[in-house]
Amino acid sequence: MNYETTVKGSDSRPYQGEGDAPLDDTIVDDTADKGKSRRTLILIVLLILVAIAGFFAWRSFGADSAPVADRDSQLPTVTVIAPGQTTVEGTITATGTLAARRETPVGVVGEGGRVVSVAVEAGDWVRQGQVLATIDRSVQNQQVRSGRAQIEVARSEANLAQANLDRALQLVERGFVSKADVDRLTATRDGAVARLRVAEAQVGELQARNDRLNIVAPAAGLVLDRNVEPGAVVGAGSGALFVLARGGEMEMLASVGETQLASIGPGAPATVTPTGSDRSFTGRVWQVSPVIDAQNRQGTVRIALSYAEGLRPGGFATAELQSGTVVAPVLPESAVLSDDEGAYVYVVDSDNIAQIRRVETGMVTPQGIVIDSGLTGRERIVLRAGGFLTEGESVRPQLAR
Repeated sequence: MNYETTVKGSDSRPYQGEGDAPLDDTIVDDTADKGKSRRTLILIVLLILVAIAGFFAWRSFGADSAPVADRDSQLPTVTVIAPGQTTVEGTITATGTLAARRETPVGVVGEGGRVVSVAVEAGDWVRQGQVLATIDRSVQNQQVRSGRAQIEVARSEANLAQANLDRALQLVERGFVSKADVDRLTATRDGAVARLRVAEAQVGELQARNDRLNIVAPAAGLVLDRNVEPGAVVGAGSGALFVLARGGEMEMLASVGETQLASIGPGAPATVTPTGSDRSFTGRVWQVSPVIDAQNRQGTVRIALSYAEGLRPGGFATAELQSGTVVAPVLPESAVLSDDEGAYVYVVDSDNIAQIRRVETGMVTPQGIVIDSGLTGRERIVLRAGGFLTEGESVRPQLAR
């Protein structure tokens, strides 16, 4: 038997049975679901992008429109000072060595010989002409005795010649002695007197030589050094046997920089403290070196000091020199920075921006560092933490109390 199936034009597939939907309807439903999901995902991405864009726009708008007080609260706070002008007693600190102001070496001034006695020790005070050491003079003493005997011989001859002349002068009036005899006797007398004077001069020379065998102090002062002992043989080439500080006067040879040297003059007061001592001694500058050392660019200031037991020549000391008054800004050490180009400070301008200002520093005082140039004293100077700032950085200044 033949069966025929009727097929509609719009559906060429066979019917699946009662209660079943056509196959094309299922395919259409799945495609619709996938398109809906894709549209939802795109919508979510767009919303996220809009949110991000809105956040950045709000942040930019909020920063620009935030109140000035809020912006300032975010800036670094720095403490500033306005130093003004201060009158400072100029004080220069220098170091150097102690020495005798007038050091006097004493040596052999005569022929020399063997030292038989030494009368002084280092540290003794001596008066002018005092014998410091004695040299053996036994031979010289015999020469003096011989010379004195020659004086007596010459004196006797001179007396005899004078007596002969006196007698001849009495006889010449009676005609018993000629004028020529008188002249001869006069010449004999004069020769004898001359020989007497020569003998006396020779003895005087011998005595002077003997006196020079005594080593004596040329001036009153303090014996600093003794370089001879009894039994030593000394002569003109023996060098200084003693060293004296004339009058006991001392001095300090202070080394001062070339720049500071110009502000010190003779008569300036100074306080000297020897190393290792808690005592200080007052003195005055009596000479400023006219020469600058080409190697270290320093000169020597000589400070006169009266004798004191704590002052020992050759010792090291520190001096505080008064160099007059200076009117200049004074800053704490924390405000002054330095780099390869020199010293500088941070100045906060009218717009509250930190700017570097180069300065020339001077003396260091208990109040701080004197600024020789670069500041007027009316600026606002960053007191501390300047090393953490950057030039051109905005800051919030706070005046130090």
